[in-house]
Amino acid sequence: METNKVLHFVPSEAPPSGMSKNGYFFQEMEQREVEQEEGGEGREEAQDSPIACGDDIHLYDNQISPGPDADDSGCVLLNTSRRYVKLMNFEEEIRAHRDLDGFLARATILLDETAASLDDVLKRMLHHVSQDSNSSEPSCNFEEVMSMLFTDAGAQEVNDKSQTFVFFDDVHLLSETIQGVTATGTGIQYQQSWLCILCNVKYLQRRHVCISRLERPQNWGENCCEVRYVILILAPLKMKSTKTAMELGRTFATLFSDISFRQKLLETKTQEEFKEALVLQRHQLTATNQQPIALGKEETDPRSHKPLKCQDFLRAGRGIYEDFCRRLPFYPSDFTDGIVGSNKTLLKYMTTAIFLYIAILLPAIAFGSLNDESTRGEIDVRKTIIGQSIGGVIYSLFAGSPLVIPLTTAPLAIFISVIRGICDDYNLDFAAFYACIGLWNCLFLILGGIFNLSLLMKLFKRSTEEVIALFISIAFVVDAMKGTVKIFHRYYHAPTLANGTVDAVPPAGDLLGGNGSETAAGFALNALPDSVIHCSRERPVLCLLLMLGTLWMGYTLYQFKRSPFLHAKVREVLSDCALPISVLVFSFIGSYIFSDIELPVFKVHDRPVFKVAPFERLSAMNVVSAMGLGFLLALLIFIDQNIVVSLTNAPENRLLKGTAYHWDLMLSGLINILMSVLGLPWMHAAFPHSTLHVRQLAFVEQRVEGGHLYETIVQVKETRLTSLTANIFIGVSVLLLPLPLQWIPKPVLYGLFLYIALTSIDGNQMCDRMALLLKEQTSYPPTHYIRKVPQRKIHYFTFLQMMQLLVLCTFGMYPIPYMKMIFPLCMIMLIPIRNNVLPHIIEAKYLDIMDAQHM
Repeated sequence: METNKVLHFVPSEAPPSGMSKNGYFFQEMEQREVEQEEGGEGREEAQDSPIACGDDIHLYDNQISPGPDADDSGCVLLNTSRRYVKLMNFEEEIRAHRDLDGFLARATILLDETAASLDDVLKRMLHHVSQDSNSSEPSCNFEEVMSMLFTDAGAQEVNDKSQTFVFFDDVHLLSETIQGVTATGTGIQYQQSWLCILCNVKYLQRRHVCISRLERPQNWGENCCEVRYVILILAPLKMKSTKTAMELGRTFATLFSDISFRQKLLETKTQEEFKEALVLQRHQLTATNQQPIALGKEETDPRSHKPLKCQDFLRAGRGIYEDFCRRLPFYPSDFTDGIVGSNKTLLKYMTTAIFLYIAILLPAIAFGSLNDESTRGEIDVRKTIIGQSIGGVIYSLFAGSPLVIPLTTAPLAIFISVIRGICDDYNLDFAAFYACIGLWNCLFLILGGIFNLSLLMKLFKRSTEEVIALFISIAFVVDAMKGTVKIFHRYYHAPTLANGTVDAVPPAGDLLGGNGSETAAGFALNALPDSVIHCSRERPVLCLLLMLGTLWMGYTLYQFKRSPFLHAKVREVLSDCALPISVLVFSFIGSYIFSDIELPVFKVHDRPVFKVAPFERLSAMNVVSAMGLGFLLALLIFIDQNIVVSLTNAPENRLLKGTAYHWDLMLSGLINILMSVLGLPWMHAAFPHSTLHVRQLAFVEQRVEGGHLYETIVQVKETRLTSLTANIFIGVSVLLLPLPLQWIPKPVLYGLFLYIALTSIDGNQMCDRMALLLKEQTSYPPTHYIRKVPQRKIHYFTFLQMMQLLVLCTFGMYPIPYMKMIFPLCMIMLIPIRNNVLPHIIEAKYLDIMDAQHM
C-alpha cells in the first residue's frame, strides 16, 4: 500500500517539546489511500500546501521547525519553508519603524487593481517599481525578476527509507512567501486575504516594497482563496541581517496580520489615506505592547477565566462598579463612531435603523395582539408599542451593551396569559396582581445585579446557550404556525353563515324554485350577499402565500450579498434592507392588490394607556403569593438576559468596548418597575434581534476552507444610535394606529417570525451538527470538531442536546398553563446536566472541543 507523508497542524493537550507557545505544533502523519470504515473513530485531516500560482496546488514535504520564534499570540507568520516567522515587535525592534518610514517616503501603492491572475498583478507591480523615478535600477532586468518570483519543479520522484517526495510536471510555485496563520482554540486557519511575496535579486541596489489592493477578492488556490492584498518585497542578495527581504517582509506581514486593519485599508480612497492608516496601525501596535497589565482586572466579568468562588457573590456592588469602569470611557464614542472622522458609515447606520424598526415593531404588534387576546384588552397593541419605545430608549441610552435589543418576548407573553388565568380562577384584579408580580421580579433582578449573580454565566457552556437559543427560534416558528392553523381552522371548510346556522336561511329549493339538489344549494349560498357569508377558502390560501412569500423574499434578499449580481454596495444595502422590503411588498400585495379579500388584522382599543395599578385591591396574602411568581419571572428574565448578552458579546463578534452584565441586569429590573406600575408589558434582552443587530453592523471577510465558504466578522460598529433611532420611531408609530399599521396583515407578521427564526440559526453549531445526521461523510465541513472529535461522539452529543431541547419545548409549549410556570427551572437544570451528567457519557475533552468557539 502506497503511503505519503502529509503535514498537519495538530492541537496538543499537553505541551510537548518543540511545541510553539500558542499551543500548536506540526506533526507528520501518514495518509493512506483507503477510505475509513463508517462509524469508525478516525479523523479527516486536511492537507497543507504552499501558495501556488494557478488553479492547482501541490505538496512539498518539508521539515518544520517552530522553535522558539513562534509567537505567543493568536496569529503567527508562516514562511514557504514551513517555518514559523516571529511577528515584528514594534516596541523593541527599531528596524520596524525604519522599514515603514522608508516605504512611506517612496511608496508604491496600487489601489483597486483590476488584474485577476497573480502573474498579471505581479507584472503590474514590477512595472510600477521600474517606472519609479526615485528608485531607478539601471542594472536590473525586471523581466528576470519576474521569473525569479516563481520556481518550476520538474517531474521527479525521490525514494528514501523514511520518506517519499513526489513532484509533478509544470508546477508553477512562488519561490518564497509569508502568510498569516491564526491559531484559535479550535484549530488553525490561514489568513487568506493577503499574501506577502519575497524575492532576493542579485543586481538590485536598494530594497523595494510595492503594495497592491485588488478591486475584487481573487481565488489563487488552496489557503489563498480570497486574496485582496499583495505585498511584494524585493531586496539585494547581500544585505545586513536586519535588512533582508525576510526582515522587511516581517514588518509588513505583522501590519497586515490584523484583520481589523485590513478592513480599514478597504475604506481608504487615496494613497495618502492608505499611508495614514499604515502610520496609525504602527502607533497602535506600539501602544498595545506598552499597555501595563492591570492587577485584578475583570474580577467580576463572567467571560474571564477566573474560577468562581462564593465570596465573589458577597462583594456587593463590585460588579456594577467594574462595569462602569470598563464601559464609561467608551460612552462618548458610542455616539460618534461612524459619524465623525474618516470612516463614516452613515448608510449602514440608516439601513440598520430601518431593519431594527421593522424587526422590533412587528413583533411588538404580534405579541401585543397575543396579549390583547389573553388579557381581554388589559395589555393591547398600543400599550405594547409605547412600552417598547420607552424601555428601548432607556436601554439604548444607559445600557452597558448598546447592541442588545430589549423586547417583550414569547415566553413573557405566555407568562402573562398564565397570570390572567390565575386572576380569573381566584377572582383577583389583573392590573394590581400583574404589577405586584412585576415589582417582586424587579427586586430580585436588582439584587442579582448588586450581588454579582451574573457570574453564574461561567457555568453556561456554548452548547447550553445554543439549546436555549434554538428553543427561542422554534418558539417563533410555533407562533407563526399556530396563527396560520387558526386561520385555516376558521375559514378553510364549506361556507357557513355569519349567524352560525343554515336554518336561518330559507331552503335552497325555495330559493331556486323547488330544485333541492346539492348543486342548487351551492348556487343558493353563492347568491347570498358577502355580509352574510362568514368565510371562504381564498382567504386562508392567500394568508399562507403571504406568510411564505414574506419569508422567501426576505431570506432571498438576505442572501443576495453572496450573489454575483449588481455592485457590492448595492448587494449590501439590499441584504441589510431585506426584512423591510419583504414586509412592505407583501403588505401591499395583501392589502391593496387583493383588497377584495378581507385579511385578519390586529385590534386597536381606545383606552387610556397610562394607568397606575390599584394595589389597594390586593390582600397581604395576594402580595406574598405574588412573590413566588415574581421569583420565577425573575429567573426567566435573568437567564434570557444574560444568555443574550453572552451571545451578543461572543468572541467571534469581535466587540472591543467590553461588557456590563451586572449593570445591564440591574437596568432591566429598573425598566420593568416602570412597565409593571403602568401596566405595560415586561421586557428583557431579546434573541435573535440582538445578534441580528450585531450582524447588521458588522463588516465581514470571507474565507474558503475545504471547499466551504465561511464569513469572519472583521469589525463591528458599536453604536447606540441605531437602536435609539429605531425605538424613537417606534414611539412615533403610535400615531399610525389604527391606520396605516393595520394595513400590515397578520400573515405578514407570521412570515416575519419565520424569517427571524431562519436567520437566527446561522452560526448555531447545534444546527450544523444536526445537519450532519442527514449528510454523507464526504460532504462534512472541515470544522474543528470534525477534525478532533470521533464521529460517533459528535452524534451522541447532538442527540443529547436534542433531548434537552425536547424537554424545553414540552414544558414551554405544552397547553397546560401551570406547566409553563416551571419552565425557568427547566432552563436552570441544563447547567448541572452539562457540567455533571454529560461528562459521564462523553469524555470531558471532547465536550470542551465541541463547546469551543470557531472564529
